[in-house]
Amino acid sequence: MNPYILTTLLFGLGLGTTLTFASSHWLLAWMGLEINTLAIIPLMAHHHHPRAVEATTKYFLAQATAAATLLFASTTNAWLTGQWDVQQMTHPLPTTMIVIALALKIGLAPMHSWLPEVLQGLDLTTGLILSTWQKLAPFTLLLQIQMTNPMPLIIIGLLSTLIGGWGGLNQTQLRKILAYSSIAHLGWMVLILQFSPLLSLLTLLTYFTMTFSTFLIFKVNKATTINTLAISWTKTPVLTALAPLVLLSLGGLPPLTGFMPKWFILQELTKQDLPALATLTALTALLSLYFYLRLSYAMTLTMFPNNLIGITPWRFYSPQSTLPLAVSTAATTLLLPLAPAALALLIT
Repeated sequence: MNPYILTTLLFGLGLGTTLTFASSHWLLAWMGLEINTLAIIPLMAHHHHPRAVEATTKYFLAQATAAATLLFASTTNAWLTGQWDVQQMTHPLPTTMIVIALALKIGLAPMHSWLPEVLQGLDLTTGLILSTWQKLAPFTLLLQIQMTNPMPLIIIGLLSTLIGGWGGLNQTQLRKILAYSSIAHLGWMVLILQFSPLLSLLTLLTYFTMTFSTFLIFKVNKATTINTLAISWTKTPVLTALAPLVLLSLGGLPPLTGFMPKWFILQELTKQDLPALATLTALTALLSLYFYLRLSYAMTLTMFPNNLIGITPWRFYSPQSTLPLAVSTAATTLLLPLAPAALALLIT
């Protein structure tokens, strides 16, 4: 892609997200979401591959449906209450419709079915943008909505953790596994959204760090399926040794960074007199942990047969920059000792 066009599209992504961040009016927030969607569509389709075009079409239809629902709900709220302000959602009908529209925007269950199919048709770089940056603006709007009844968000969050864990069990495509991982992690964030917004934000930032590392590891290895992970040991032995730590951090195992937000979320749910919900949510994490362990096994305990044709591509030097990967991998595995500082910030 032409660098000027790429710069313009990335500027559009930043502009749309910033506009949604800064807006207190639903019409401006909707405009920011639309700019965001229109900026990423050329990035998704620029390979001109049939799968990329199909994924772009599915993404456009899902986002257009969510945007139309959001605009209709905000107009209904203005008609019923006379308010266009994002933080003045008092009527339950438009509030529920907006939550459903934003859930469709970011791929929460049960409006999740487009996300694995879209992510499967994209390259890893665009998939990384879709899994991280594109979730910022809708999640910010979710943070600003004050719901009197947290039950819809609890149901959506619990369904997302269940479907995100269950859907990834029988997958062999890495991008689909990452899509179901995204659904499960977003479920954890939405569960705690009404009780502790700062904790949801901490979980989102931690998820971004872990997902950034995972996508870059797969990009360095040029891996798209579980079977192709088996050759990564010969290509990048140090990175392959660190990859299970990144994957287990995504699963939320101590003493890795990913354990911190899940620990805080379970603690907060217990404080809110929801021990059954906390127990069920912790059990759903085991589903996700299974396919992370499966990926770790494929990378570290499976050796691909080394024939002459297979060894040839391993002789070439990779021109990719490894500094972002090194920083994000260190953050993904080593930040748990900062948990007391994070907890102090959440309390204050």
